[in-house]
Amino acid sequence: MSMFGLKESEVANLVRAVSSPGDLDRDAIENRFARATWSGLAEPGDRLAGRAIQQLGPARALTAVVEHWDTARFAAELSADGDPVAEDDMRQAIERWLPRLKSDSALIALRQAARFGAQLLTRDDALWPTRLNDLEWHAPAALWVRGTDAALAGIVDGIALVGARAATGYGEHVTMEASAGLVDRGYTIISGAAYGIDGMAHRAALASQGLTAAFLAGGVDRFYPSGHDSLLTRIVENGAVISELPCGSPPTKWRFLQRNRLIAAASMATIVLEAGWRSGSLNTAGHAATLGRPLGAVPGPVTSAASAGCHRLIRDYDAVCVANPDQMAELAPLDHETGVSAGPESTADADASRNTETTRLFDALSTRSSRTAHDIAARSGLALSTVRAQLGMLELDGRVSETERGWKCSASAPERR
Repeated sequence: MSMFGLKESEVANLVRAVSSPGDLDRDAIENRFARATWSGLAEPGDRLAGRAIQQLGPARALTAVVEHWDTARFAAELSADGDPVAEDDMRQAIERWLPRLKSDSALIALRQAARFGAQLLTRDDALWPTRLNDLEWHAPAALWVRGTDAALAGIVDGIALVGARAATGYGEHVTMEASAGLVDRGYTIISGAAYGIDGMAHRAALASQGLTAAFLAGGVDRFYPSGHDSLLTRIVENGAVISELPCGSPPTKWRFLQRNRLIAAASMATIVLEAGWRSGSLNTAGHAATLGRPLGAVPGPVTSAASAGCHRLIRDYDAVCVANPDQMAELAPLDHETGVSAGPESTADADASRNTETTRLFDALSTRSSRTAHDIAARSGLALSTVRAQLGMLELDGRVSETERGWKCSASAPERR
C-alpha cells in the first residue's frame, strides 16, 4: 500500500521512530507525516498553509497539493467556512509550495531526525506547547524537538528572556541574575540561543539547575550559531531545543524573524533585557504585544546605546519597566494564565509585504554563485512569478544582477546571515 505515493511501511516506520511511544493507527501516521511534510513545504508563518492544514486537515491539505488541485477548487474548499480566499492569493500560495514538493524530502528529514534522536511534535501530543495555538493560521505545522519531556512540559511556566547579541557586561550581569532568579521561582527560561543575552539566559538557567528551552531558526540537527554548539548540546541534555523547520533546514534572516513569534507565543511574558534601537529582540517584543502577552523591559544607563531599544519599548510601546526577578515574575504569576488569542491574520500594508518578500529573496541568493529563478523560488518559498517580478525590480535598483547561469547579489546587497 502507498501513502502520498510513498511506500506506506517505510513512512509508518519513520513516523513511529520520531513519535512518542504509543499506538498510532493509519490515520494518525498519515496526519503526522503530512505535518512533517508541511513543515518543509511552506515557510514559517505561511497563513494559507496554516489555514489549509486547520480547515482541511493536514493529510487532505497535502493531498490537494500532491494531486495539483486547481486554484478555484482549492480556494473554494478553504472558503467553505464563509471567509473567502481570493483565487489570486491561492494561486500564489500554490506556486510557493510546488517548487518544494519532492517525494523524498520528508523521508530524508525523518531519517535525519531519527538519527539525531529528535522527536516530531504535533498539536495532538500532550507535550505540545498549547499557547502556540494562539497564532491560529500562523501556528507551526509541527515542531521538531531534541531534549527532555520535563523541559517541554515546563514551557507552560515559561518566560522569554531576549536581548541584543552585542551585549555589554551590564546586560549579561542583569540577564544572569534575572534567569537564575526566575528559575528559583519555578519558571522555565525560553530564548533563542543567540550570542549575547540569549546565551547568558540559557547558561544561567542551566547553572541554576533549572529548565530552559531554545527555539532555533533552522533544523535541530544543525546548531546555530556554531559557537554555541556546546551550549546547545547541554540544553538537549537538560532542556529542549525546538524548531518548526525539519532537519537539514538552514537558518535565514526571514526564519529568525518568524522564530521570534514562537518565542513570544510560547511564553507567559517576554522580557527584553538589553537592546539597541534596531535590535532584533524588538521583533520578539512586537510579537508579544500583538498576542497580548505581558511585555517587560529592563532600563539601562541613558547614555548607553545598547539600552536604547529597551527605553524605546518603555516610552512608546507600553512595556513595563522591570529591574529584578520579583518584578518580572509579577508580569506572569504562575497561578494565572495571561495568554490572549490573536486574530487569524495581522493586517499589513503593501510596503511591508514587499519588504518581507525581498528579505526572503536575499536569503535565497548568493554573492558568489549564480542561481536560477526556479532554485531561488524553492529556497525562498516564494512563488516563481513573485521571484521573477522581485528580481526584475531589484535589478533596476542594482541590488542583483543576471549572469548566463542565473542571478546573484551585487556587492551592495544586504549581507546574509
